[in-house]
Amino acid sequence: MRKRAVPRKLSNDRALRIGAAAAEEFARRGFAGARVERIASAARVNKQLVFYYFHSKRGLFQTVLKRGVSDLESALAAISGGGGRPLERLSETLAGLFEFLERHPQLVALLSHAERLDAAPFAAPIRRLVVLLAEGQGLGLVRDDLDPHVAAAQALVLMLGYLRLEPIIAASAPPLAADEPALRERWRRAAVDLVVNGVRAPAV
Repeated sequence: MRKRAVPRKLSNDRALRIGAAAAEEFARRGFAGARVERIASAARVNKQLVFYYFHSKRGLFQTVLKRGVSDLESALAAISGGGGRPLERLSETLAGLFEFLERHPQLVALLSHAERLDAAPFAAPIRRLVVLLAEGQGLGLVRDDLDPHVAAAQALVLMLGYLRLEPIIAASAPPLAADEPALRERWRRAAVDLVVNGVRAPAV
């Protein structure tokens, strides 16, 4: 997938430093808790320059989020670019989605702070999953009583929610906490199986 062009003024060194500092600040403190003053200080620029480049705190958050989502979209395009039957590609896409998010904890944190006005950051992964589910329904491989959009959104929450809440989940269930070093890999495999087997059409 071809990445969206970055405006020239946002690709220079100062703007990139601001973006990196903002990603860290928003991921750590959320949108409400983030402070432009701290972002400017970490980027070694003045506050006025932050507003020159990004216009507002919300504009800065949206720019940082869009960059992360663009990387996610590119990763998804590469993951599901091959052949195979819809359920096989669904399994591959879900596993790849989890692995990408696992490698980008900062993006996971940013996504958890996004709001409706932040350019629908989940649109691309949900759309890709919906296409696979609808294709499977057309071939009789996916349950025809399933709403592909609901199932796609649920699958995404199953992945994203775990990565965001992993310490709390492990602490809340002693058997899981006992296996914490391997828990993430177990969750990925089990979550993919849960979704794929849950949407599979019953054998005739």
